[in-house]
Amino acid sequence: MQADTASPTREDERLDEPRLAAYLAEKVPHLQGKLKVEQFHGGHANLTYALTMGDDEFVLRRAPLGPVAPSSHDMRREFKGLSALAPVYPHSPRAIHLCEDEDIIGAVFFLMERRRGYVIRNDWPESLGDDPGLRRQISESLIDALADLHCVDTSLPGLAGLGKPKGFVERQVSGWFGRWEKAKTRDIPAMEELGAWLRARIPDSEQIAVLHNDFKLDNAMYAMEDPGRLVAVFDWDMVTVGDPLVDLGTLLGYWPDPGDTIPRGTGHAVSQLPGFLNRKALAERYAERTGFDLGNLAFYETFALFKTAVVIEQIYVRWVRGQTQDDRFKSMGALVPLLAQAAQEVTLRA
Repeated sequence: MQADTASPTREDERLDEPRLAAYLAEKVPHLQGKLKVEQFHGGHANLTYALTMGDDEFVLRRAPLGPVAPSSHDMRREFKGLSALAPVYPHSPRAIHLCEDEDIIGAVFFLMERRRGYVIRNDWPESLGDDPGLRRQISESLIDALADLHCVDTSLPGLAGLGKPKGFVERQVSGWFGRWEKAKTRDIPAMEELGAWLRARIPDSEQIAVLHNDFKLDNAMYAMEDPGRLVAVFDWDMVTVGDPLVDLGTLLGYWPDPGDTIPRGTGHAVSQLPGFLNRKALAERYAERTGFDLGNLAFYETFALFKTAVVIEQIYVRWVRGQTQDDRFKSMGALVPLLAQAAQEVTLRA
């Protein structure tokens, strides 16, 4: 767990601060004072900055440097989704301003409120002690936040227009396989086999909900004074309306159980510690809270692992092509075949 702290911006990811300050002074006039810019370094894709002007502090979000996959890293979508969710989902930060003029910092960006708390990433902090009860509380609040999102009324203003539920899963599978074809840096037969397996088993689901589309532990924030209480969910650039089990599958795809030997997500294994709910318990709690049928859950978990493999390959290829100098990306290529192997193991349960 680490506090919501920012630090100096990476040299290759610096913003044109004078131009940004002038823009904000004109377009968001209630923000006054000298602009200070720092960067949050925890994420692997979209660039996120901490901005301070006088007594005001907020967050700036933009897409990563270099070419990005179509429909991904969509700041317009994230701004629209956060604006629509604000009245009905308390875990979504409030959107403040959208800038579509790419000349200001080189990309579309938006501002949102800054929330304070802790983000759990790779390791359990010694300062919290060996506390299985707290770990259980953290995992329960996370799955409850997902279930609550999926219970939001999709007919409310601004939400229905976020996506097209009919044919959603089929489009997702086709789209992510296409992204794999464009991003892959080498042939991995298991990825081709998984793409075929998924396309042959598209579920006929009538369940519809607002989807975060990248729901996982390190996209959530917990209160500093009460580490088991979830206070925010971040990274809404793929928010949409569709089959809610895609979100549940995503969370399970990132969630290693005790005894798992193949990494999930980017390889962190904090959920394997005593106290965290395992994947089965998470699914059961979700089903109890939502009433959704989870009979075809193995499909969604397989798709989640496949999709995560594609995302990591998209990140890795940016390093291969010299589009980023972030050395964390150098070793990511080795995770892709491991995720494909994990997905193939899940198919055996289907």
